[in-house]
Amino acid sequence: MAMRRCKQGHYYEADRYSTCPACGVDGLSVGPTKPKSREDKPKGLDDAGATPLPSTQAKGQTPPDRVEEIRTVGVVQKKIGIDPVVGWLVCIEGAEHGRDYRIRSERNLIGRSSTMDICIKGDDTISRTNHAVISYEPRRGTFRLSAGEGRGLVYRNEEAVEATSELNPYDIIEVGQTKLMFVPFCGEHFRWT
Repeated sequence: MAMRRCKQGHYYEADRYSTCPACGVDGLSVGPTKPKSREDKPKGLDDAGATPLPSTQAKGQTPPDRVEEIRTVGVVQKKIGIDPVVGWLVCIEGAEHGRDYRIRSERNLIGRSSTMDICIKGDDTISRTNHAVISYEPRRGTFRLSAGEGRGLVYRNEEAVEATSELNPYDIIEVGQTKLMFVPFCGEHFRWT
C-alpha cells in the first residue's frame, strides 16, 4: 500500500485513488439538483429515478396512510361506531387471579403476547399467540370457544376442546395453569344493535 500526500497535506492510498478523496476532483462543479416532473418518470420510480423504498416507521407503528388498509373493523363496531364489550373472562385461578378480561364482538384471540385481544401474563404455560379463541356471533347472540394454534390444550368445564364448543354462562375455561370463568353480557336478554 503506497501512501501519497496531496497539495493540501492529506494522505491517501495511491493504489485505491487516482486523486485525493478528501479534496475531491479539481474543476468539477456540481450545481443544485432539480426534481424531475412526475410526468417524465417511469411508473414505480421515485423522483430521482430509483425504485422507492418504504418509509421508516417506529417499531409497532403503522404509517397513517396505511392504517385503513391494514385494520379490519368488526361488523358490530361498523354498525354502532364502537367496539362494545359483549362479555368477560374472570381469572379465578392463576397468575392474574381476580383480573377480568373484556370479550369483544366476533373473534378474540387469547395468549400471553400484548398483541392478543385477551392477554394473560405471568403464565408461561399459555402460548404467546393464539392459544385459544373466544368468539361472539352477533346474529345469534352466542359464544363459542375454539382451540388455537398454540401447543397447549384448552379445557371447558374440564373437557378438552378439540373443535369449537358453545359456551354457557359461568363455564370454566382452562388455558395453561390459568382458570377463567366466562360471564356473558350479550345473549338472550340484550344485544348490541
